[in-house]
Amino acid sequence: MASNPNPIFISSDSLHSILSHSTLIQHFHSSLPTVSSAINTPIRQHYSLSPSSSLLLMPSWSSAPSLPYIGVKLVTHFPQNSTINLPGIHANYVLFSSTTGQPLASMDGTLLTLYRTASVSGLASKILAKKNSKILIMIGAGALAPHLIKAHLSSNPSLQKVIIWNRTIKKAIDLAGTLQKSNEFKGVSFETNESLDEIVPLGDIISCATNAETPLVKGERLKHGAHLDLVGSFRETMKECDDEAVKRGRVYVDSGAALVEAGELVGAFERGVIGKGDVGGNLVELIEGKKVGRKDCEEITVFKSVGSGVVDLLAAQLVYETCMKKNKG
Repeated sequence: MASNPNPIFISSDSLHSILSHSTLIQHFHSSLPTVSSAINTPIRQHYSLSPSSSLLLMPSWSSAPSLPYIGVKLVTHFPQNSTINLPGIHANYVLFSSTTGQPLASMDGTLLTLYRTASVSGLASKILAKKNSKILIMIGAGALAPHLIKAHLSSNPSLQKVIIWNRTIKKAIDLAGTLQKSNEFKGVSFETNESLDEIVPLGDIISCATNAETPLVKGERLKHGAHLDLVGSFRETMKECDDEAVKRGRVYVDSGAALVEAGELVGAFERGVIGKGDVGGNLVELIEGKKVGRKDCEEITVFKSVGSGVVDLLAAQLVYETCMKKNKG
């Protein structure tokens, strides 16, 4: 892709019109094996701006000719914003040419992250979930939940019902109502339930996007053949499932970072529930077929993601190149 001399701004509305979970899942599936080893992603830089607020810088760059880009995600975390009815996290993503260093584009980094995170989970469930999965359980009803639901539905067309749980049931009800009215997925019903113990045993796919520090999913309640998708935790203190879920399932990760950042796995390693050698593989290995995914319809699979600059850069590539094609057209 030739460098654009005039950097463009891609608004949230434009990003929504450009991206879909299905196209991003396809892009990850085709691109991750060929370029992931050519992308450099240093550890994110974290700066405390005050006792409660912080700035994070997440750079990545590629040496692959098919991906001639440098990307930087800039994230601010202001948790006190809840008192003034503003989101606590804001992000911007800036894309540069890796051949000339020219700035090419900036875009909504928060929305980009929602799309790429959900699409990674969707790609994993496409590989690991049972082919005849019928029921999706969504645990959490925050900003990521509708993206995860759409990504899993895109990857698993056999799904017929989505049941949403949230600590505040009204948020779950509102989300279910919005998705049902959208009629984007015809023939799929959207419901809510206040009892996790009641709905977890129903799930063919269970997707979790919460900040839980006390496990929500109990492994003893997972049915044979279930696929558990864990998205929320990114610190050792956070965990969305208990040790029994990790023990019963075959665990896969988005990248090696999950082995040292995810509370569910770090704790399980420390307690000897499983060893790092028991992890079934990462997403790229699954795509390439170097690691075996689901072995049979009775096996429980667990996928843990913590996010990476690799998928940020690939998502930004798809947005930018699609936008440039539209502008030329």
